[in-house]
Amino acid sequence: MMIALIVVVVIILIFVVMYNGLVQSRNKVKNAWSQIDVQLQRRFDLIPNLVEAVKGYMAHEQETLTKVTELRTSWANASTVGEKAELDNQLSGALKTIMAVSENYPDLKANQNFATLQEELRSTENKISYARQFYNDSVTMYNTKLQVIPTNIIASMFNFTPEELFKTDSEEARKNVKVDFGK
Repeated sequence: MMIALIVVVVIILIFVVMYNGLVQSRNKVKNAWSQIDVQLQRRFDLIPNLVEAVKGYMAHEQETLTKVTELRTSWANASTVGEKAELDNQLSGALKTIMAVSENYPDLKANQNFATLQEELRSTENKISYARQFYNDSVTMYNTKLQVIPTNIIASMFNFTPEELFKTDSEEARKNVKVDFGK
């Protein structure tokens, strides 16, 4: 009787440890996503200042500036990781275009406000890149726990669901930025 009781207690302990491990992994994924969100918000907060600094110098680049502003606005309406990833990829491309175009404007490059914003954006892009990597690592570990025995049994019992990786789906986002000054 005592052995049966010990076996039941051990099984319950194993069950609790696996369940808690799944909860911890899921929370790590949520935290990792919020870190991406914080860095993207930081970048979005810098964009109006960048657009204002650039406007006077790049009058004929209004289309790019408008696109950046529209993408920033669209971010608030995006709800899934995939939607936010796509908007992020589009915004990254537009910002790369602004930075590339700025090379043709010596006065803009010499503008201290623009240089400061450019450096802040560069720093933020590095933080976003790290946050994406950390998020994807966290999601991969969590999703793996959902698929391996015996935690997959507990995961299915308590409706743990896989999380989506932050990835680039568009071929456009993978290309180098092409700047055409022939307009």
